[in-house]
Amino acid sequence: MKDTRVSKAAMAVVALAALLVAGCENMSERQQGTAKGAGVGAVAGAVLGSATGGKAGTGAVIGGALGAVIGNVWSKRQEDRRVAMEQATRGTGVEVSRTADDQLKLNIPNDVSFDVNSATIRPEMRRVLDPFAEQLRGDPKARVNIVGHTDSTGSPAVNDPLSVARANSVRDYLESRGVPASHVQTFGRGEREPVADNATDAGRARNRRVEIFLREPAA
Repeated sequence: MKDTRVSKAAMAVVALAALLVAGCENMSERQQGTAKGAGVGAVAGAVLGSATGGKAGTGAVIGGALGAVIGNVWSKRQEDRRVAMEQATRGTGVEVSRTADDQLKLNIPNDVSFDVNSATIRPEMRRVLDPFAEQLRGDPKARVNIVGHTDSTGSPAVNDPLSVARANSVRDYLESRGVPASHVQTFGRGEREPVADNATDAGRARNRRVEIFLREPAA
C-alpha cells in the first residue's frame, strides 16, 4: 500500500512539474528559467524521496527549491553574446551554440586551442578568448565552466591531467583578462567523452577539444 501511495504522489508531482514548464510561455525569461528548474528539481526530488523511502511530496519540495536555484535563463544579453561570438569566431572552426539548458557553449577544436601534448594556449585561441572575456565584463552573475577533452591516444595517466591542465590554462587566461577566477570552474574529461570515432584521424581531431559553457543562473 505504501508503495502505491508513493507512486501516486510521484505521478502527481510529475504532472505538476509539467504544468509549471507549460506555463512558462506567459513568464519573463528569468521566471521561465526558475520555473523550469523548479519543475526538473521537483521530479528529481520526488524520485529521490521515493527511492530512499521518504515521502515523494517532501522530496519534490526540496528538489523544486534546488532546481529553482540551478535553473538558467536565456536573456537578451545571452543572445547578444551568442551573436557576437559567432561573428568573432567566424572561419576559425569554433562552434557557438545554445544548449538545451540555456547555456552559451563554445566548442574549440585542438587546432585552434593547443598544440599536441601541450597546455599552452595558441595565439589563435587568444583571438577567441579575448572577445569572450569582453562579453563577461559587467555581469557579476555570469558563471563559466571549462571542460578539457583528449582523444584516446596515450594512457589515462597522461590524458586526464593534460585535459585538466588545458582547462586551467583557459581559466588563467580569462582571469588575466579580468574574469574573476571565482566565477570559473574547470574540469578534465580525458578521453571519456568522445564526440567522434577515435579509430580515425578525423575523429581523434574532433575529440581533442575544449568546451566553454557560459550560463546566467536564474536565481
